[in-house]
Amino acid sequence: MTASLTAESRSSAEFWFDPLCPWAWMTSRWMMEVERVRSVDVTWSVMSLSVLNEGRDLPADYRAMMDRGWGPVRVIVAAAREHGDKVIKPLYDAMGTRIHLGGEKDYAKVIGPALEEVGLPEELADFADSDVNDAELRASHQRAIDLVGDDVGTPVVAVEGEAFFGPVVSPAPKGEAAGRLWDGCVLVAGTPGFYELKRSRTVGPIFD
Repeated sequence: MTASLTAESRSSAEFWFDPLCPWAWMTSRWMMEVERVRSVDVTWSVMSLSVLNEGRDLPADYRAMMDRGWGPVRVIVAAAREHGDKVIKPLYDAMGTRIHLGGEKDYAKVIGPALEEVGLPEELADFADSDVNDAELRASHQRAIDLVGDDVGTPVVAVEGEAFFGPVVSPAPKGEAAGRLWDGCVLVAGTPGFYELKRSRTVGPIFD
Protein backbone atom coordinates (compact mmCIF):
# COMPACT_ATOMS: atom_id res chain seq x y z
CA MET A 1 0.00 0.00 0.00
CA THR A 2 2.75 2.46 0.88
CA ALA A 3 4.68 1.75 -2.33
CA SER A 4 1.51 2.22 -4.41
CA LEU A 5 0.71 5.54 -2.78
CA THR A 6 4.27 6.72 -3.29
CA ALA A 7 4.18 5.84 -6.98
CA GLU A 8 0.85 7.59 -7.43
CA SER A 9 2.14 10.74 -5.71
CA ARG A 10 4.99 11.24 -8.19
CA SER A 11 4.55 13.90 -10.85
CA SER A 12 5.99 14.11 -14.34
CA ALA A 13 7.74 17.15 -15.76
CA GLU A 14 9.22 17.96 -19.15
CA PHE A 15 12.15 20.33 -19.56
CA TRP A 16 12.94 21.93 -22.94
CA PHE A 17 16.43 23.33 -23.46
CA ASP A 18 18.82 24.64 -26.07
CA PRO A 19 22.43 23.69 -25.24
CA LEU A 20 23.57 27.20 -26.22
CA CYS A 21 21.60 29.04 -23.54
CA PRO A 22 23.48 29.71 -20.28
CA TRP A 23 20.24 30.47 -18.45
CA ALA A 24 18.73 27.17 -19.53
CA TRP A 25 21.89 25.51 -18.23
CA MET A 26 21.43 27.19 -14.85
CA THR A 27 17.79 26.15 -14.72
CA SER A 28 18.65 22.59 -15.70
CA ARG A 29 21.04 22.32 -12.76
CA TRP A 30 18.20 23.49 -10.53
CA MET A 31 15.87 20.94 -12.11
CA MET A 32 18.32 18.19 -11.26
CA GLU A 33 18.13 19.28 -7.62
CA VAL A 34 14.32 19.30 -7.84
CA GLU A 35 14.40 15.66 -8.95
CA ARG A 36 16.47 14.90 -5.86
CA VAL A 37 14.28 16.64 -3.28
CA ARG A 38 10.78 16.35 -4.78
CA SER A 39 8.83 13.43 -6.23
CA VAL A 40 9.30 14.57 -9.81
CA ASP A 41 10.43 12.56 -12.85
CA VAL A 42 11.85 14.76 -15.62
CA THR A 43 11.84 14.15 -19.35
CA TRP A 44 14.43 16.18 -21.25
CA SER A 45 13.57 17.64 -24.67
CA VAL A 46 15.11 20.07 -27.13
CA MET A 47 13.92 23.42 -28.33
CA SER A 48 15.96 25.74 -30.51
CA LEU A 49 16.89 29.40 -30.28
CA SER A 50 17.84 29.15 -33.95
CA VAL A 51 14.27 28.13 -34.79
CA LEU A 52 12.82 30.72 -32.42
CA ASN A 53 14.79 33.56 -34.04
CA GLU A 54 14.22 32.66 -37.67
CA GLY A 55 13.24 35.71 -39.67
CA ARG A 56 13.91 38.14 -36.83
CA ASP A 57 16.06 41.25 -37.20
CA LEU A 58 19.03 40.47 -34.96
CA PRO A 59 22.43 42.07 -34.30
CA ALA A 60 25.09 40.56 -36.55
CA ASP A 61 26.97 38.77 -33.75
CA TYR A 62 23.79 37.21 -32.35
CA ARG A 63 22.66 36.19 -35.83
CA ALA A 64 26.01 34.47 -36.34
CA MET A 65 25.52 32.55 -33.08
CA MET A 66 22.03 31.52 -34.19
CA ASP A 67 23.46 30.27 -37.49
CA ARG A 68 25.96 28.13 -35.58
CA GLY A 69 23.37 27.05 -33.06
CA TRP A 70 21.69 24.49 -35.30
CA GLY A 71 24.52 22.00 -34.87
CA PRO A 72 24.20 20.92 -31.21
CA VAL A 73 20.41 20.49 -31.22
CA ARG A 74 20.48 18.65 -34.54
CA VAL A 75 23.03 16.21 -33.16
CA ILE A 76 20.99 15.62 -29.99
CA VAL A 77 17.86 14.92 -32.06
CA ALA A 78 19.80 12.52 -34.28
CA ALA A 79 21.34 10.77 -31.28
CA ALA A 80 17.94 10.30 -29.65
CA ARG A 81 16.45 9.05 -32.90
CA GLU A 82 19.13 6.40 -33.31
CA HIS A 83 19.89 5.51 -29.67
CA GLY A 84 16.79 6.44 -27.68
CA ASP A 85 15.69 9.35 -25.52
CA LYS A 86 17.91 8.16 -22.66
CA VAL A 87 20.92 9.78 -24.35
CA ILE A 88 19.41 13.29 -24.44
CA LYS A 89 20.30 14.38 -20.90
CA PRO A 90 23.85 12.91 -20.81
CA LEU A 91 24.62 14.48 -24.18
CA TYR A 92 23.21 17.82 -23.03
CA ASP A 93 25.37 17.63 -19.89
CA ALA A 94 28.46 16.84 -21.94
CA MET A 95 27.84 19.68 -24.39
CA GLY A 96 26.79 22.17 -21.74
CA THR A 97 29.84 21.51 -19.59
CA ARG A 98 32.09 22.38 -22.52
CA ILE A 99 30.07 25.41 -23.64
CA HIS A 100 29.22 27.00 -20.30
CA LEU A 101 31.92 25.80 -17.92
CA GLY A 102 34.66 25.38 -20.50
CA GLY A 103 33.82 28.56 -22.42
CA GLU A 104 33.99 26.86 -25.82
CA LYS A 105 32.07 28.92 -28.38
CA ASP A 106 33.10 26.89 -31.41
CA TYR A 107 30.27 24.39 -31.26
CA ALA A 108 31.91 22.13 -33.81
CA LYS A 109 34.65 21.54 -31.23
CA VAL A 110 32.04 20.72 -28.61
CA ILE A 111 30.06 18.07 -30.47
CA GLY A 112 32.75 15.45 -31.13
CA PRO A 113 34.18 15.28 -27.59
CA ALA A 114 30.66 15.30 -26.11
CA LEU A 115 29.64 12.33 -28.26
CA GLU A 116 32.81 10.49 -27.23
CA GLU A 117 32.17 11.17 -23.54
CA VAL A 118 28.67 9.73 -23.76
CA GLY A 119 29.85 6.73 -25.76
CA LEU A 120 28.00 7.60 -28.97
CA PRO A 121 29.33 7.15 -32.52
CA GLU A 122 31.39 10.07 -33.79
CA GLU A 123 29.51 9.89 -37.10
CA LEU A 124 26.54 11.55 -35.38
CA ALA A 125 28.49 14.82 -35.63
CA ASP A 126 27.71 14.84 -39.35
CA PHE A 127 24.09 15.66 -38.52
CA ALA A 128 25.16 19.12 -37.30
CA ASP A 129 25.15 20.34 -40.90
CA SER A 130 22.15 18.30 -42.07
CA ASP A 131 18.50 19.30 -42.02
CA VAL A 132 17.30 15.70 -42.37
CA ASN A 133 15.81 15.67 -38.85
CA ASP A 134 14.74 19.31 -38.71
CA ALA A 135 11.04 18.41 -38.87
CA GLU A 136 11.46 16.42 -35.65
CA LEU A 137 13.47 19.25 -34.06
CA ARG A 138 10.82 21.80 -35.02
CA ALA A 139 8.06 19.58 -33.68
CA SER A 140 9.76 19.28 -30.29
CA HIS A 141 10.34 23.05 -30.24
CA GLN A 142 6.74 23.75 -31.19
CA ARG A 143 5.37 21.61 -28.38
CA ALA A 144 7.08 23.95 -25.92
CA ILE A 145 5.94 27.10 -27.72
CA ASP A 146 2.36 25.86 -27.87
CA LEU A 147 2.39 25.68 -24.07
CA VAL A 148 3.84 29.10 -23.26
CA GLY A 149 3.71 31.28 -26.42
CA ASP A 150 6.41 32.58 -28.74
CA ASP A 151 7.45 35.65 -26.73
CA VAL A 152 9.70 33.59 -24.45
CA GLY A 153 12.89 31.63 -24.94
CA THR A 154 14.47 28.61 -23.32
CA PRO A 155 14.00 26.85 -20.96
CA VAL A 156 10.36 25.83 -20.78
CA VAL A 157 9.08 23.52 -18.06
CA ALA A 158 5.76 21.68 -18.09
CA VAL A 159 4.34 19.76 -15.14
CA GLU A 160 0.96 18.08 -14.83
CA GLY A 161 -0.67 20.25 -17.48
CA GLU A 162 0.90 23.54 -16.39
CA ALA A 163 3.88 25.16 -18.13
CA PHE A 164 6.15 28.15 -17.63
CA PHE A 165 9.29 29.79 -18.99
CA GLY A 166 12.25 29.73 -16.64
CA PRO A 167 12.80 30.24 -13.82
CA VAL A 168 15.79 32.43 -14.60
CA VAL A 169 17.96 32.03 -11.53
CA SER A 170 21.62 32.48 -10.61
CA PRO A 171 23.16 30.66 -8.91
CA ALA A 172 21.01 27.54 -9.13
CA PRO A 173 19.56 26.80 -5.68
CA LYS A 174 20.34 23.47 -4.09
CA GLY A 175 18.67 21.13 -1.67
CA GLU A 176 15.45 22.22 -0.04
CA ALA A 177 15.88 25.73 -1.47
CA ALA A 178 15.52 24.17 -4.92
CA GLY A 179 12.41 22.35 -3.76
CA ARG A 180 10.80 25.49 -2.38
CA LEU A 181 11.40 27.32 -5.65
CA TRP A 182 9.81 24.41 -7.50
CA ASP A 183 6.79 24.51 -5.21
CA GLY A 184 6.38 28.20 -5.89
CA CYS A 185 6.73 27.86 -9.66
CA VAL A 186 4.12 25.12 -9.79
CA LEU A 187 1.81 27.19 -7.60
CA VAL A 188 1.92 30.36 -9.68
CA ALA A 189 1.84 28.49 -13.00
CA GLY A 190 -1.36 26.77 -11.87
CA THR A 191 -3.05 30.00 -10.79
CA PRO A 192 -5.78 30.97 -13.30
CA GLY A 193 -4.95 34.26 -15.00
CA PHE A 194 -1.33 34.34 -13.86
CA TYR A 195 1.10 35.28 -16.66
CA GLU A 196 4.26 36.99 -15.51
CA LEU A 197 6.48 37.75 -12.54
CA LYS A 198 9.77 39.48 -13.34
CA ARG A 199 12.54 41.75 -12.10
CA SER A 200 15.76 43.00 -13.69
CA ARG A 201 18.79 40.73 -13.51
CA THR A 202 21.73 42.08 -11.52
CA VAL A 203 24.10 39.13 -12.02
CA GLY A 204 25.00 36.83 -14.87
CA PRO A 205 25.02 33.04 -14.77
CA ILE A 206 27.03 31.84 -11.78
CA PHE A 207 28.33 28.39 -12.64
CA ASP A 208 29.45 26.09 -9.85
